[in-house]
Order: sequence, then structure tokens, then C-alpha cells
Amino acid sequence: MTYRTILKPTGFIDAPFGYDGEVARLAGTMLWFSAVELLHVGHDGSVRTELVPVSRLPDQLHDDAMAASWKAITSARAPLQLGSRTIRLDQPQLMAILNATPDSFSDGGVSSGPEQGFAAAEAGAAILDVGGESTRPGAKTVWEGDEIERVLPLVTALAASGAAVSIDTRKAAVMEAALGAGATLVNDVSALTYDPRSGEVVARSGAPVVLMHHQGTPETMQEAPSYPRSALVEVYLWLEDRIQAALDAGIAREKIIVDPGIGFGKNVAHNLELMNGLAAFHGLGCPLLVGASRKRTIGALHNEAPADRRLGGSLALALKAVEQGAHLIRAHDVYETVQSLRVWRGLRDQALTPRL
Repeated sequence: MTYRTILKPTGFIDAPFGYDGEVARLAGTMLWFSAVELLHVGHDGSVRTELVPVSRLPDQLHDDAMAASWKAITSARAPLQLGSRTIRLDQPQLMAILNATPDSFSDGGVSSGPEQGFAAAEAGAAILDVGGESTRPGAKTVWEGDEIERVLPLVTALAASGAAVSIDTRKAAVMEAALGAGATLVNDVSALTYDPRSGEVVARSGAPVVLMHHQGTPETMQEAPSYPRSALVEVYLWLEDRIQAALDAGIAREKIIVDPGIGFGKNVAHNLELMNGLAAFHGLGCPLLVGASRKRTIGALHNEAPADRRLGGSLALALKAVEQGAHLIRAHDVYETVQSLRVWRGLRDQALTPRL
């Protein structure tokens, strides 16, 4: 017996012209789809799938939850207002990773400075994401005072330049310090579960927040990740619960962004399942952020390539994400990723230009 049905858009087409009633637009993006895969989740954890054309979907919306998901999937996301910057979400935008840490997995321990942030903005990054605590597998927790000391100079300098700055942290005190220094978005890998004050801090600030799925802590998350039903279903339902917790804390729905947390308590198979099923997360009704840049899954699929030789795989995963409507891509290699997104945008512009 089914207790929940998750809707996953599929059957993407180049352009909607001539297909009235047969296709739908995905979350206000430049994508249209012709079918929906219904993931019927049973009480016993089983998942049964059913493919339904968009034209017949209204007859399949058997409960309020399904109707709400369909409305969310077909509704545009409001732009993000980050200080004086307005970030439109009708096309994919890039969030640049700036690690103010001595032990990041991806950059050999070289901390980012203001010059890296300025260069990322010049290369086309819409948001600069500053972090002072490594969350690589096995990483130890950093004292909040040290984390503040690492990130504050960078946040201050970048915000003063007029950039849209995000603070990547789990800790309320770090959020408060960074928001006070000019950050305008909070990116929390714990989805506001690590620090009991974090929900209150975000709600009071009025800043948007990224809620990222994780399983375990950075110290333990890769020891034995497990999803008895399916990674896609369990991550979806977990994020649904975290959205409700954020709403209960006083955070407006239009301020919430979701991230499936590629690499955070997932093995290679889990990560690939999530990447293949990203379109389902639009049913949550929030902008979708995907951060797969330089992740270990890429190395696992290509001769254990080290982090600094995973550009090709990072671009492949970024394009896989935007092909399923991801609104924000979080990446290390800004110039190359922006270039790939602009080529993708050119392809979509051509496809969506009406023929005379």
C-alpha cells in the first residue's frame, strides 16, 4: 500500500512549441518536460514506479500532497535578494567556493583570499561562498572562535566590494558574525541541525538559507552510509522535514534553498542515484542547489583521479544538474564552469527561439 508518492519530471524536450497541454515548464527554468515518473513509496519501504504523460497527470493527483508537489514543480522560484544583488533563478547561477581553511580536501590547504573572490566574481560567479571549517570526510570540528577569525576578513572585504557573499557554516555564532560583516546568505551543511540557535539566527536576519542533506558528521559520514529504501526517496523526505522545521523556526519558504548533499554520507551509488533523480527535488517547492565539484565520486569513476584533476567530471555533473533544473551550481573552477553554463544557455536560447 502506498503512503507517499514523489513526482519526478522526465521526458525533457527541446522546446514547448506546438505541445499545448502535453508539456510543462520545470520550476520557472528554461526546461520543459513531457512526462512524470511517479515514485510510489510503500509502508514497507518498497518503491514502485509509474510513468505518466503530462497530459494525463491531473487525473493521477490522488491526494493533497501530490497536488502540492505538482504545483511546486510547475511554479517559478522567486529571485534571491542578497543585499543589493538580485539573483535570478530562471537560468542556472554559479556559487563559487572560497575555502578559508588550511585543510580543505580540494585545494591542497591553500586558503582563499579576497583576490580569489574578486577573480571569481569577475569570471561570472553570482555568489561567493566563504567557509572556515573543512567538512571533508574525517574532518575535525573547528572552534567557532577560530572559524570566525578565518572567515571574517574575507567576508568583510568581499561584501565591501558589492559581491553577494554566502557564509558556509554550521555554527550560529559564525553566522551572526558573518551576517554582521555583510554576508547575505547562510549555507548550512547540517540543515540547521548542528546548533540549536541557528534557526533563530537565520530567521531573525531574514537571510536566505541553504538546507543540505547529510548523514552522520564529517568525522563519520563515510564509514557506512545506508539508505534502506532508496537514497532519492530518503533524502527527499528528510529535506521535506527540514523545510518544515525551518518554517516552524520563522524562516519564510521563499528564503529556503535545498541541497541533496552529494558526498555527505553517501557512497558512489547513492551519489549517482541522486544525480539521476535531481528533478524530483523540485517537488519540495524551493530553489535547488547542487555541489558536486571535485567530489570523490569523480575519482572513483576515473582511476582515482586526485581532487585537482577532476575538472572534467565536475563539469559533467554540473551540466547533468542544470539539465534537471538545478538553479544554483556550487563549484571550485569558476571560469570553466561559467563557460559550460553559458554554452548550455546558448543551446537553450536557440531551442527556445520560435521558428518563423
